[in-house]
Amino acid sequence: MGILDWISQSAKKLKDVESLIGSEQKDVYEVYQRNIALEREIAQRTEELRLANQTLLTLEQVWDMMNSSRPLSSVLETIVSSLYGEFGYIYSFIAQKEYDEKGCYYCLKTYLENEFALKLTEISSDNIFDIRLYPKEGGIIENAIEKKEITYYISIEDFIRENIKNFDEQKLSEFIKNTNVNTIIIFPITVYNQFNGFLSVFSPRKELKDDELSFLNLFSRQIELAITIANLFETVKKQAVTDHLTNLFNRRFFEDALHREATRSLRTKQPFCLIGLDLDHLKKINDTYGHSMGDKAISTIAQVMTNTSRSVDIPSRYGGEEFFIILPGIDAKGGLVAAERLRASIENAEVEGLKEGITASLGVACFIEQTTNIDELFEMCDKAMYVSKQKGRNRVSLADGDSITSWQDVAIDAFVDILTKHRIPFNKKIAQNLVDKLQIKQNDSSGSSTQEMLFSIVDSISKTYFPLYQDGITKNKVTLATLIAKRMNLSKNEIDKLKIAMLLYDIGNTMMPKEILKKASPLDKDEKDEIQKHPIIGAQEILKPIGSISSIIPIIEQHHENWDGSGYPNNKKGEEIPITSQIILIVDSYFAMISYRPYRKPYSVEEAIKEIKSNANKKYSPELTEAFSYAIDEYRKIS
Repeated sequence: MGILDWISQSAKKLKDVESLIGSEQKDVYEVYQRNIALEREIAQRTEELRLANQTLLTLEQVWDMMNSSRPLSSVLETIVSSLYGEFGYIYSFIAQKEYDEKGCYYCLKTYLENEFALKLTEISSDNIFDIRLYPKEGGIIENAIEKKEITYYISIEDFIRENIKNFDEQKLSEFIKNTNVNTIIIFPITVYNQFNGFLSVFSPRKELKDDELSFLNLFSRQIELAITIANLFETVKKQAVTDHLTNLFNRRFFEDALHREATRSLRTKQPFCLIGLDLDHLKKINDTYGHSMGDKAISTIAQVMTNTSRSVDIPSRYGGEEFFIILPGIDAKGGLVAAERLRASIENAEVEGLKEGITASLGVACFIEQTTNIDELFEMCDKAMYVSKQKGRNRVSLADGDSITSWQDVAIDAFVDILTKHRIPFNKKIAQNLVDKLQIKQNDSSGSSTQEMLFSIVDSISKTYFPLYQDGITKNKVTLATLIAKRMNLSKNEIDKLKIAMLLYDIGNTMMPKEILKKASPLDKDEKDEIQKHPIIGAQEILKPIGSISSIIPIIEQHHENWDGSGYPNNKKGEEIPITSQIILIVDSYFAMISYRPYRKPYSVEEAIKEIKSNANKKYSPELTEAFSYAIDEYRKIS
């Protein structure tokens, strides 16, 4: 091989090597480029995963709040805060459409309380708590809400000029220079009959990615759901304290409010008034026109009460046709003026279909001026209301604080006598403890209830002869008996006697043989005869020596007499039996039926009511049975 051939061959081999090296370099470069692209994709997917995870966590937080029954304002505050803290937005708020004499505007329902918010309020005469937006008709915000479409501003100056009034031009110019807001996104929020507004998000980014918009759109839907759920909680909460017929506060709320107001009154040394009112002749309206007209009359009373009450007053339906209003900060003189205004408004109110109209009897009592005890205040107001009825109805009476002696005081004196003089077989140490508590309650001026203590004592005594006696039944018995008595138009004095008798009527059972009371099988004749002695024992042997309750004795003696004369102990019948004794019988029968007895299972409420009605004109008078039917419906609503 010549030198030239060798050179030519070597050159060829060198060229092949260069070609091979070039090819490998290309392959390495391609691999390098692919690695770079892969790393970018991994970083992008990681960021997307992070944002997705962040989105899920935020939405989960919103969902947890929506299911926690927290107030709507608290939920919305947390929502806008999470947008700021986790997604880097500069500012966000939720606005709701409102109306005033000038037309519609949007108020900030909730917003971020940060430095940006303070600077934004500085350019306007509004304060941070009362920023109002007035979007122009046909503008970006109005169109977004009307079309339910997401939209945005690319200029914060446009947003301010289009929606905020009374801004300072110089401050606006300075504000725009120092802000890094580049996009303002508007998400319409509409919840039927509950909310109409938008979520606004201030972003530092000029361009918004599709996934970001998708998230914010989902977020705004969550806000709609949050509003729906929060309003549902509010509705349920309102229903729990509201009377379904009148939309006034119910009895439970009234009793709690009365205690709260008494506490506040004692702390501030400011009086408050209690007005009680009773719709006149409701039974006549029901009998003449039907119960739907009676409901109309009750609803009319409620509407008048609402219209004549201040925002701080607490109008409530106590039960049936009986209402009360708490007037904070009002003395007795002011209470009389308010009650007279209410009385006149009721008299002038029209009830469609009721030609003669309606009237009410009102009573007024004042806390601090007349008493500092809640039970006594209530009794005084109730008694004043009955005075109005006795004087001819359709009038206002002020309670007489000097002449009031509550039925609770009479009952306390009776139980103190029974327990201290050991008129019944009862543990002496426990008896003394109860006496001490009763006497403390009687002298208590803090407004705390003495009724609960009385009910508790009766429950305790009843358990000595019947261990299955349930706590709370005494209170339920007194409540139902009172409702029946009012339905039968008994006087205040008669109702007070009935309440005392309801606490004492079974006390004769403490002297009965325990084996008879606890017997699981039917009683024989001798045992029945023994049991039938308990009204006489209770009235004559235990209670007669207590002079303060002498008028209660006949009621208790005759509480087992039947309307048809088949009862005991004296086989009295019809009108010979005091109406209060008849009420005790029907109430005692009802609660005995629905309670467990060693010889039978308890009746259902419906079965007990049916049994009561089947004994009309036998055990109970027809009028009493009818009153029971109305009262038991009312009792079941409030118990």
